[in-house]
Amino acid sequence: MTSPEPEPLPPLVAAAQAVAGQLGFPLTREDAGPAWASACLPGVGRFLAILAAGCVGGRIGELGTGAGIGAAWLASAMPADCTLVTVEIDEALAVAARELLAGDGRIEVINGDALALVPERGPFDLLFADSGVRGPADFAALVGALRPGGRIVMDDVTPELALPAGSPLRGQDVKRRLFDQEPRLLATEVVLPDLRNSLLVGTRIG
Repeated sequence: MTSPEPEPLPPLVAAAQAVAGQLGFPLTREDAGPAWASACLPGVGRFLAILAAGCVGGRIGELGTGAGIGAAWLASAMPADCTLVTVEIDEALAVAARELLAGDGRIEVINGDALALVPERGPFDLLFADSGVRGPADFAALVGALRPGGRIVMDDVTPELALPAGSPLRGQDVKRRLFDQEPRLLATEVVLPDLRNSLLVGTRIG
């Protein structure tokens, strides 16, 4: 039995992946290793696109633009009256992403500290927190920047069943703790089809 053909990528996403390749920006967590960021996986991107498609007249924020792959997924699906602000701390990556996305006037690419800049740009209908948010106060500020009913997504999570026995992440993952302990969120974990990666998503209810 042959594996199904992968779904075609939106043209802007394919262009962003090409930019990532030119810059040497890792496309997977395995390529990145423990010390560096990696690109938005296709499964994560498609999930983001589904959420972005519903942001009619809304505002989307991204923390950690990287080479622009996540932003490309969001921009490819969001309605014409939606806006996206994405912030990247690495100047070279921010410049490359700005050039990539320059043809879409709905998108603003900023070079700077996302945790300092994104919350003040709200309120948001959707936030993609892809910049290593780990502190409860920082996470609380992001949740506070959501509209009621707005959603926050965080990727680069490993499903517990995919963790090796004895892994310190079993029951102790800081990202899961942030979502579980935030009383303003209704949250869950979404496991990707590869069964090796998952993401966390929460909807602001309070």
